[in-house]
Amino acid sequence: MKKTLVVMAAGMGSRYGGLKQIEPVGPNGEFIIDYSVYDAIRCGFSKIVFIIKDEIYDTFMDTIAKRLPNNVDIEYAFQRMDDIPVEVDLGSRTKPLGTTHAIYCARNHIEGNFGIINADDFYGYGSYEELSEFLDNDITNPETYCVVGYKVKNTITDNGSVKRGVCFEKDGFLSYLDESLVEKDGNKYVRTSLSTGKKEKIDGETYVSMNMLGFPEVFLKRVEEALKEFLQDNNNDLTKDECLIPIVVGNLLEKDEVKVKLLETHEKWYGVTYKEDKALVVDAINKMIKDGVYSHNLWEK
Repeated sequence: MKKTLVVMAAGMGSRYGGLKQIEPVGPNGEFIIDYSVYDAIRCGFSKIVFIIKDEIYDTFMDTIAKRLPNNVDIEYAFQRMDDIPVEVDLGSRTKPLGTTHAIYCARNHIEGNFGIINADDFYGYGSYEELSEFLDNDITNPETYCVVGYKVKNTITDNGSVKRGVCFEKDGFLSYLDESLVEKDGNKYVRTSLSTGKKEKIDGETYVSMNMLGFPEVFLKRVEEALKEFLQDNNNDLTKDECLIPIVVGNLLEKDEVKVKLLETHEKWYGVTYKEDKALVVDAINKMIKDGVYSHNLWEK
């Protein structure tokens, strides 16, 4: 049975100021995506689906597609504004409708249980190992999902606030996932809930979601239902609002319709949220190469 990794790469890096998904960070021009795909393959993922915009397809083909081994099943899904489950007027909107829409656009490419990641986040080998094992062994019914949780202290940049899904759990399963803006405050961290606006200090050991989640294939039906509901809800401003997977999962949790297992990882996240972050990512990858985690020539045959 196939196991798919879905890489969400359609969004432009607004705070970074460019297309950060294809910013070289490795010694031979590798992107963060290269390391993600490399780790996923060695952890047993048999298919990779990239969700992209039409205008960056040629860049993908000229870079990462050329580097990937021939025995990997690679497909491209395009996040297009006209690929929606109901007819609605989106006006002059050009910004993608969010991660739920991205997964919907990839629905015909996903095979088997699947994981999703952001293209511009470096998750670390151990996280793919945990995600892969869950997808192989722990989905006991169609309504069991997972989220890979990182300690918030391992996910923070010193260059500004970041968006994180703060995990509240009981007996190893999520009870609530609260999308928040998080920033460092001395030795502590402050989160501002995006749903309530409430601010509070949290401990560095608090687990947060980095949008690395795992689902059974039937979750795609939930995706379509959620996107329909979003598009037909008169309270949503379709010129700017987004339908996000963490919010969809959170709503299902609130209704007690699903279970979401929290997979605790001790890996450190790296990403280029801001321009100043790139040097940190490059240094971290160089250290991992020195320590033997990756080879200097990642895709060397």
